[in-house]
Amino acid sequence: MSEKTCTIIYNGEPLVGAINQPLIDFLTEQGKKLPHVCYHPALQPLESCDVCWVEANGEKVRGCTLRTFQGLEINSEGEWPRAAQQEGMDRILNRHELYCTVCEHNTGDCTLHNTVADMHIPIQYYPYQRKPTSKDHSNPFYTYDPDQCILCGRCVEACQNVEVNETLSIDYTQEHPRVLWDGGTQIAGSSCVSCGHCVTVCPCNALLEKTMQPDAGPFTAMDEGLKRPMIDFVKSLENSIGMEPITGISLIDDALRQAEIKRTKTVCTYCGVGCSFEIWTRDRHILKVQPVAEAPANGISTCVKGKFGWDFVNSPQRLTTPLIRENGRFRPASWDEALDRVAQGLRDVARQHGGDAIGFIGSSKASNEEAYLTQKIARLIFGTNNVDNSSRYCQNPATEGLFRTVGYGGDAGTIRDLQKTELIITVGSNLAENHPVIASHIKQSHKHRGQKLLVVDPRKHEMAERADQFLRIKPGTDMVWASAMSKYMFDHGYADEAFLAQRVNQVEAYRASLAPFTLEFASEITGLSVEELTSAAEMIGQAGSVCLLWAMGITQHSHGADASTALSNLLLVTGNYGRPGTGGYPMRGHNNVQGASDFGCLSNVYPGYEKVTDAAIREKWARAWGVTPEELSDQAGADNFMMVQHAHEGKLRAMYITGEETAFSDADSTKVHEAFSRLDFMVVQDIFMSRTAEFADVVLPGCPSVEKEGTFVNTERRIQHFSPAMNPLGDSRPDWWIFTELAARLGHHWNYPNPGAIMAEAAGIAEIFAGVSYERLVGWQSQIWPVLPDGESTPLLYTEKFKFPDGKARLYPLEWQRPMEEADAEYDLMLDNGRMLEHFQSTNQTGQGGRMMSLSPNWFVEISPQLAQARDLKEGEWVELKSRRGTVEVPVVVTDRVAGNVLFIPIHHGKPGVNGLTGEHHDPDVNTPAYKEIAVSMTKLARRPQPNPIPRHNFRHGRRTPLDHLPIEQKWQQEGYVEPPEHVEHPEKF
Repeated sequence: MSEKTCTIIYNGEPLVGAINQPLIDFLTEQGKKLPHVCYHPALQPLESCDVCWVEANGEKVRGCTLRTFQGLEINSEGEWPRAAQQEGMDRILNRHELYCTVCEHNTGDCTLHNTVADMHIPIQYYPYQRKPTSKDHSNPFYTYDPDQCILCGRCVEACQNVEVNETLSIDYTQEHPRVLWDGGTQIAGSSCVSCGHCVTVCPCNALLEKTMQPDAGPFTAMDEGLKRPMIDFVKSLENSIGMEPITGISLIDDALRQAEIKRTKTVCTYCGVGCSFEIWTRDRHILKVQPVAEAPANGISTCVKGKFGWDFVNSPQRLTTPLIRENGRFRPASWDEALDRVAQGLRDVARQHGGDAIGFIGSSKASNEEAYLTQKIARLIFGTNNVDNSSRYCQNPATEGLFRTVGYGGDAGTIRDLQKTELIITVGSNLAENHPVIASHIKQSHKHRGQKLLVVDPRKHEMAERADQFLRIKPGTDMVWASAMSKYMFDHGYADEAFLAQRVNQVEAYRASLAPFTLEFASEITGLSVEELTSAAEMIGQAGSVCLLWAMGITQHSHGADASTALSNLLLVTGNYGRPGTGGYPMRGHNNVQGASDFGCLSNVYPGYEKVTDAAIREKWARAWGVTPEELSDQAGADNFMMVQHAHEGKLRAMYITGEETAFSDADSTKVHEAFSRLDFMVVQDIFMSRTAEFADVVLPGCPSVEKEGTFVNTERRIQHFSPAMNPLGDSRPDWWIFTELAARLGHHWNYPNPGAIMAEAAGIAEIFAGVSYERLVGWQSQIWPVLPDGESTPLLYTEKFKFPDGKARLYPLEWQRPMEEADAEYDLMLDNGRMLEHFQSTNQTGQGGRMMSLSPNWFVEISPQLAQARDLKEGEWVELKSRRGTVEVPVVVTDRVAGNVLFIPIHHGKPGVNGLTGEHHDPDVNTPAYKEIAVSMTKLARRPQPNPIPRHNFRHGRRTPLDHLPIEQKWQQEGYVEPPEHVEHPEKF
C-alpha cells in the first residue's frame, strides 16, 4: 500500500483510497453516500446540520469532521446512526418547506433535496413552521428567503473565511435565528459586495439568483394564487402517503429540467484573474453562473461581475448586423457587402500610402486566436507592424520593467504562490475592487495563516484598511520608495548576497546608483516619514519570502516603466525570485490583455515576444507563413499612442479597431476624436455601437465569449479554453471568422475550420507555446506558458535561469525623474482615478440591463474631510474640475479614502468622461499615457446638491462584522439543545 493511501472499513466493507482525505469526499469517490447537508468540500467542517452522524471506531461523531486514516472503521447504517441522521434532518425540515417541484432550485444541485431523496425519509417528525420574516428582494442579483433557510451556516463560512468580505453572520441565540447582513436583516446597504459566494454554496433555495426566478422549471412560474394552494394540498397529502411519492415527483421534475439546461464551461470576460465556471443556459436565457471547485484560478470564488454581470449578452443594444456609413448615417448591410467594403477600403489606403499607413488595434477581450489573426493580417497581408492592444494603456510599463530585469513579460508565479508567501506587498493596486478573487485568496492567508500585508497607495481602500502597514504615498513617487528600500537592504544586511552573486548581473553598478536614495530623501519626495519607511523596510528585509503586486497606480504615470523596474529590482536584491511564494505580479486589467500581448498584438514583437527586428526571427515567421522575409517589416511599428498621433498628423490614413473603446479610453479624448475624424477609412468590430464605432465607416458585429470558442490567458500566464454556450445573436459573428473571411477577400485563403487550428499554427511557430493544444485544455485543464513541446507547463518562472542569454537577471540602475504633470498655483490639486468593483471600463458591458449600474449610477469625485472643510464643501455639492485640457462637473463624496489635496474619480461614468481632462504626457519608454497625473482646480458650483452620490444601498456604506468561524457553539450551548437522536422542544432553533 502506498504512503498516500489507506484502507478504511465502511459498514463492514473495506475501501481503499487517499489518506487524510475528508471522509465525505472519500466516500463520494468510492460511490458511497453519507447523508450530509452543511458539508461542502470548499469549506471547513461546520457541524451545523446534524445529518452526518456516524460511529467511528466506536465513538459517536459527525462524519464531516473525519479525515481518513489507516484503521478507521465507520458505521453509518446502524440503529443509532440512522436515528441520529433522521433527527438531524427532521430539525432542518421544521425550518424548510419542501415544495421541490415548484421550486426554482430543483435543478440537480440542491443538496437538501438530494439528501432527503437519498435518506428515504417516510415522514418528517416536526411539522414545518413558517417564520415571521419575509423574503429579502433588496439586492439586484439575488434573494434571501428566511422562511427556507436551514441555518447551516455555509454562506457565513464562505463570506467570512473564503471570500473574507465578513458581512454574514447567524445569531443562534435569537428566538428565530436567520442570516444577518452586518448584523441586520436587509442586504441592501450592508457591506455585501454581491460576489455571489453565499449563493453558490447555499444548499437549498434560501439564497438564490434572481435570474433563476421564476422560470427555472416547468411549473415554477405559476401565479402565486395557484402555487400556494397547490403547495398546501401536496403538503397535506404527505401526512397520509408519506414523503417518498412526493419526492419521486420532484425527481421527475428535476430530470425534465436537466434535459433543457445546458451547462457550458467558460472563462470570465472581465478582469485578468481568469475565473472559470459553468454558465447555465436554457436557449438564450442565462439562468446562472455556477463555479466549480476544479476551476484552476478561482475554485468556487467569483465577484459581482463574473457571477452576475452577464445581462449585456442579450441586451437589445447588441450589434446584430454589419453597418456601412452612407451620407453621414449607418445603414444595415450583408456580410458580403460589408467585408468587400472593408477589403477595398484597406486595399485602397495600402495601394496609395503603403501598409504603414494602416493601424490595427487588437482586442484585450477577444481570444488568443483572434489576437493572433489580428497581427497576422497586419504583418503578413499589409507588411506593417502597426499593431497593438490596450496593454499600452495599463501594463506595458510593468512588462518593460520585467523585460529589463528578469526577462519574461508576465507574473513570476501563480495565484497559489500568493497564498504561500510570508509577505504580500501591493503597490498602486486597489486589489479588492479590481481583482477581487485574488484579493480573497490574500485575505484568507492574511486572516488565517499569518501572512503579512504591506500596502503602498495614495488611497485607503479595503486592502489598505486590512494591512499590517499602510503607507499613504504621494502619487507618482513609488520609484523613490522602492529604490530606498533596495538601498536599505544593502545597508542593513538584508540583501541576499549569495543569490546576487550567483544569479544576478550589474550588482555593483546598481548598488552605486542607489546612493541618492536615502530614507531622508525618500521621505522628502514621497511624503512618508522616515519611521514609516524604516518599519516597511524591516518588514521586507525580515520576510522569508515576498510577493509584490502592482497595477495601474504604478504604470499609468509618466515614468511607470522606471517604477516597475524599481519594484523588480527590490525583489532581486532580496532574492525573491525563482522560489515558491516569491516574485513580481503585475495585475492584468482585462480578461485577455495578457493573451493579446502574448499572441502578438504588440508593435515590436511576434507572438511569444519574438522581436520583429531580429532577422532570424523574421525569417522563421516568414517561412511559417509562406512568404519571403522581405515581405515582413523589420521595423517596430506604431503603438496605440503613436497611431493616434500619426492619424492626427495625417501619416496614418486607416485604422481597424477590434473590441476596444479607444475613443473613450485614450488620453486627451478631444484630440483622439479629432484624429479619428481625419482618417480616410476606419473599421470598428465590436458587440455594441461604442463611442469609437461612431467614427467608423464600417461597423462589424462581433460576439462575446459565450457565443464562440477560444482561449484566454490570465494574469498568471494560464491558458484556458472556453466553449460557446449559445449561438451568435442575430447576424453577429465570432471575430476569428470575420478575420478569416476578410483575409480571403484580400487574397489569403487560410481556411481555418475552427479556433483550435489557429492555436495549432501559433503553437507550431512561437517557442513559448510549443506544447499548447486544445486536447490539453479539455474541461478544467489549463496550461501555463512557457509550455514545453511535451505539454509541460511552467507555473513558477526563474527557478533555474532568467530569460537572458547567460541565464542571469539584471539589476537596472535608475535616476529619479519627477512626474511630467504636477500641481501648481492654478491647478493646485491632483486627480487620481481608477476602477470601481461594480463597473468595468466604459460600462459598455456593465451598463447594460441596469442591475449593475443601480449600485452606483452617479459620477462623483472623492475629496478628503480636510479639503472639504477648507473649501466649505458638503456631501453631494457640485464642483467643476478643470485641468489644462478640459472640465467636468461632478458632485463630491467626502471620505477618508483620500487625504489632503489628492482627489479620486472613477473612470467609468460619462462620455468623454475623465479623459477629457487627461493629457498627452506619457511614459517616454513605452508610450503609456500618464492617466494618473492630472493637475486640476476645483470650483464650487451653485447647483442643487446631488442626494447620496453613492446610493445608500451601496456596499461602501456597510460595516463588516468579522468572525473567525461559524459560531455553532452558540447553538449547542443553548438551553434545550441535545444531540440527535433525542427530540427537542424547539427545533426551529436547533
